[in-house]
Amino acid sequence: MTGPDDNMDQTPRQRLLMDPEWRFHLGDVVLDVPLSHRDTYMGVKCGLTQGVPDPEFDDSEWQLVDLPHDWVVGQRFDPCNNPDHGFLPTGIGWYRKTFSLPESDKDKRLWVEFDGVFRNSTVWLNGYLLGTHPSGYIGFRYDITDIANYGGENVIAVRVDATEFEGWWYEGGGIYRHVWLVKANPVHIAPWGTFVTATVPAPLDPQHSDVVVNTTLENDSDRDVSCELHSVVLDAEGKEVAAAESPVMILAGESRELNQEVTVANPQLWSVDRPYLYRALTTVQAEGRTIDSDETTFGIRTIKFDPQRGFFLNGKPLKLKGTCNHQDHAGVGTALPDRIHEYRIERLKEMGANAYRCAHNPPAPELLDACDRLGMLVMDENRYLSSSPNHLADLASMIRRDRNHPSIIMWSLGNEEMIQSTEAGARIATTMKRLIRKLDPTRPVTYAMHDDWGEGLSPVLDIQGCNYHSQDYDAYHEEHPEHPMVASETSATFGTRGIYQTDEAQGYFSAYDVNPAGFGDTAEAAWQAVAARPFVAGTFVWAGFDYRGEPDPYSWPCINSHFGIMDPCGFPKDNYYYYQSWWSEETVLHLFPHWNWPGREGEAIEVWWHSNCDSVELFLNGESLGRQQMPRNGHLEWQVEYAPGTLSAQGYTDNEVVVTTVVETTGAAAGIVLTPDRAVIKADGQDVAIVTVSIVDSKGRVVPTADSKVSFHVSENAKILGVGNGNPSSHEPDKASRRRAFNGLAQVIIQASRGAGDVTLTAESPGLLPATIIITTEHIHSNTPRPDEC
Repeated sequence: MTGPDDNMDQTPRQRLLMDPEWRFHLGDVVLDVPLSHRDTYMGVKCGLTQGVPDPEFDDSEWQLVDLPHDWVVGQRFDPCNNPDHGFLPTGIGWYRKTFSLPESDKDKRLWVEFDGVFRNSTVWLNGYLLGTHPSGYIGFRYDITDIANYGGENVIAVRVDATEFEGWWYEGGGIYRHVWLVKANPVHIAPWGTFVTATVPAPLDPQHSDVVVNTTLENDSDRDVSCELHSVVLDAEGKEVAAAESPVMILAGESRELNQEVTVANPQLWSVDRPYLYRALTTVQAEGRTIDSDETTFGIRTIKFDPQRGFFLNGKPLKLKGTCNHQDHAGVGTALPDRIHEYRIERLKEMGANAYRCAHNPPAPELLDACDRLGMLVMDENRYLSSSPNHLADLASMIRRDRNHPSIIMWSLGNEEMIQSTEAGARIATTMKRLIRKLDPTRPVTYAMHDDWGEGLSPVLDIQGCNYHSQDYDAYHEEHPEHPMVASETSATFGTRGIYQTDEAQGYFSAYDVNPAGFGDTAEAAWQAVAARPFVAGTFVWAGFDYRGEPDPYSWPCINSHFGIMDPCGFPKDNYYYYQSWWSEETVLHLFPHWNWPGREGEAIEVWWHSNCDSVELFLNGESLGRQQMPRNGHLEWQVEYAPGTLSAQGYTDNEVVVTTVVETTGAAAGIVLTPDRAVIKADGQDVAIVTVSIVDSKGRVVPTADSKVSFHVSENAKILGVGNGNPSSHEPDKASRRRAFNGLAQVIIQASRGAGDVTLTAESPGLLPATIIITTEHIHSNTPRPDEC
């Protein structure tokens, strides 16, 4: 028999957000394991497990949390803990969630998707083991069709064992990315089963683009099914620009893969300046009914790495100006709300960056979505250089999940593992590359090597990734003139925001660009080495943001890194303006340090400025101290005898003043100013306002040395998700309603509830004028409702 099952539901698939209202317990719980299973670890064997996974288990005393959730970031710092993990503890945690399924779901296929759990998670549904997933960096799913309770309640239990590390930086712990419930027809598009590719014969004058929609269909029913696959390409305005339909027969229990070729006339190309996005709407129809549908966002663009001239996007040369980044932010740890991913990409774009390296693991899907929307090129990096079955499965998941993102321009096999320089490393890389080519033949493969370029796996790579050692660029290029190169990791210079005298006891570095790590370069030297060499496709600076852990070369009391161009809150350090000067098209004139130096009157203060003007003139209290020519990709500095007042500078281009900047001696701290990143946010229980807290004097100027302790109060229709200040040696809790300012600034993250209205945030500090702001939350129709709303 052919045709759809009579009981097949006509409703297209649903992908429902399961983030709200989980119960959490910190620490392990001994399971009551049936006698027949006591020879297995944790009772992890097929069959029913009692105890925490049991639906009848009482979790009413457990903490109520929403996802994403990083339990580690809320713990206490302890000098006995691992410094690379930010002196925060590891451990084991349990999660449970109860949700209902209607009787009508019985004829569908259901699976639960976890975008990321750190790490080594074991999942049960209704007491039955679903499986174990070791990696904390790539998503996974479990089919729950057979063991779900239809017309009643279901309980999902997750044990998370974060006692072991995968990296050497802060990795958090918990269900730190989204969880989804997917409901689909037994005949459906496979998970990650649509792959859209586009070619442009003449990217400099695009008349048309040839688009191929590759779709994998699965038939999980007991009958052969004859259906039609429809694919429609929509432009950014939702207008149909191409379409295809194909008849297909899928045998019971089998899958089919189809290619559909269409032509898009006069395509709008995706670029860093104009990131134009198309959508492919794919539907499966049988007997005139739509039984499944899915939507894939993609872009039309061309990429090329030339061994002599570097990287080309859409036929035009483009120097990659990138940063390397871990997934960590003040107040939330690794559990970043979607908006914070976007916020961080926005800050990098404002600096002039056009590229992002996901160091050293696959990122959250929402970060890649933000890169697609905002025009940020991506090096998507795999966690391990390994050809073991588990690690190849993780690699395959990364490629399938991410291959439709136009922002991704290369796949990285991994980073700095000793086996990279050996024959075994070359064999492993060959196996990994073969798998990547099978799943995505459109992008080149690289690997971030810290030494032995040209040996081991180097010949396997499409692009030689070069970490540091800029003095060796020329030699490698001369020996391998046909091998494209990218500076996959550069700089690694230490600095602390607002600090201008290194203080080892406090764990602070001067913010002047004079503190490279022993293996690295200053920001200026690293960029000059790349900028001067067309054959080096670009750079990825270590790092875009400070992150917890890896406090080298310091240790306690310092609990986070110093490499960031920005601190963990996203507040710029002074090097930010060096990159902005030479990476962006904005006119930049940044003068530092601050001008509050009581007791140092008459002493020489080292004054720097970053600018892309032709020349800069410096003034102290209105008197000119002279004018200097700005060296390209450089900076200027001066020794200025300190006198309170006003330090100012004028930037000249073509002998005309084009920009002026002023640094003033401020008064004492007098008040607080609250500045949200947005005045209106979504009332969806997920969106956040990222609020900058500034300590100001009576004239409203930020006091650059202020460390006032600020308390926050928010109305009942929102919550404080976390706080931070960028101080690398602060041991204050991130999950709190108060925080000291660090050098005049702090940050508080406010998360909306699911009800529309005005959110009131008040900040107070003894002796300072308080501040209150209103953030409007708007009710929206969510495309990702919770299961209990469906």
